[in-house]
Amino acid sequence: MCLAIPGKIVEIDTKKQSATVDYGGGTKRKANVSLVAVKIGDYVLVHAGFAIQVLDEKEAQETLALFREMLSLQEDV
Repeated sequence: MCLAIPGKIVEIDTKKQSATVDYGGGTKRKANVSLVAVKIGDYVLVHAGFAIQVLDEKEAQETLALFREMLSLQEDV
């Protein structure tokens, strides 16, 4: 099963069509942003290293909260 994870764009390298995405909790990774038009501060869904969709902040925060809840339930098992 594959998941797309929301994160916030914190840095953009237009020459390489990549961006640094902050997933929270100190986790930051590079993602290819050639498929979407983004700016610093945007939230995106990232799948397999590619930003595939721009999200509004509310939707991104709700999705992140859901992931956190799922992870906490998994830790209880």
